[in-house]
Amino acid sequence: MIAMWERIWEILRKEFNQTLRDPRRRALLIGPPLLQLIIFGYAVNLDVESIRTAWMDQDRTVESRELLAAFQGAKHFKIVSTPQNQEEIDPLIDHDEVQAVIRILPGFAEHIHRGDTAAVQVLVDGTNSNTASIISSYASRIIAVYASGVLAAQKNSQLVPRTASAGGPVATLIPALSVQHRVWFNPDLASRVYYVPGVIINIIALVTIMLTAMSIVSEKEIGTMEQLMVTPIRPIELILGKLLPFAVIGVFETAFVVAAALFIFGTPMRGSLLLLFFCTLLFLLSTLGIGLFISTISRTQQQAMLLSFFFFMPAMLLSGFAFPIRNMPEAVQYITYLNPLRYFMRIVRGLFLKGVGVESLWQEMTALALFGIAILWLSALRFHKRLD
Repeated sequence: MIAMWERIWEILRKEFNQTLRDPRRRALLIGPPLLQLIIFGYAVNLDVESIRTAWMDQDRTVESRELLAAFQGAKHFKIVSTPQNQEEIDPLIDHDEVQAVIRILPGFAEHIHRGDTAAVQVLVDGTNSNTASIISSYASRIIAVYASGVLAAQKNSQLVPRTASAGGPVATLIPALSVQHRVWFNPDLASRVYYVPGVIINIIALVTIMLTAMSIVSEKEIGTMEQLMVTPIRPIELILGKLLPFAVIGVFETAFVVAAALFIFGTPMRGSLLLLFFCTLLFLLSTLGIGLFISTISRTQQQAMLLSFFFFMPAMLLSGFAFPIRNMPEAVQYITYLNPLRYFMRIVRGLFLKGVGVESLWQEMTALALFGIAILWLSALRFHKRLD
């Protein structure tokens, strides 16, 4: 047993030295984490902070100016243009000078005084459907608040004649509805808080799969695999010696990204760090197994790299990282159950944002363990047969 672990240690030490000496592998260790952190921490931002808005008032009354004041007082809307007709609106939207147009139709104040429905037209640039939906929601909320104020003023004005005719105060019941909303887990609705935890999964998957596949294939390319097989090293020892270094690298990458998320981007960590690293080890069973499998079907490091990307990109897109799985077609949703990244994504975001524990994540943890053991075992069998 001691001799076995001594042989594994020698392979492990050789693998670390070879990985750190190879410029391509060093680039994989440093490049993807930094690039993804910069992109998803700073560049990718789905928040709608400043909405360039055009205001077209065809009524020009006190009521329309009050609604204008409501939009000007909102932090999201910035009035940058006041077109006078439809011909002036089209170029503004076509040239991306404004994202929304608020149009007050003629007779706006007259309809309000008569108690009729007064129309406000909101034109939104729908090129980006997500942004358009948010802008429409913001505008509708402001108009709804204004409408409730108008309704309350009308009801109060109706009390004046009744009070005068009665010679004193008239008791009346005016129904009121107070809406209070509270956003859990991400109160500021910041995109960064949502995306940065997911970067952990992408980095671990990409780095460990590619490094594992390229490491084993490189032995074939330079002809040292045959030399290893004539030594007393057994296949299981070779597999362990090849995989353990990249398991350590995966844990190190996790620690690096978690530290960056906490101290640079201010992402909250409400769950257990120990549970996060334990689940990382479960996830590494799958990624190392996939890298081992890719190495058995690749002849060169370039093939291994391309096959790694071929697996990683669909797996990342179907993990729920950028797009909610529930919005995907039903057939695709069933396919995602075969994706280990799906389960680890739910675990990481649950730990970071919700602070849940094993009682809420045991199903995902069980799926990760089963997938990891199965993938690693089948890949090891195939690798063993290729060696034979």
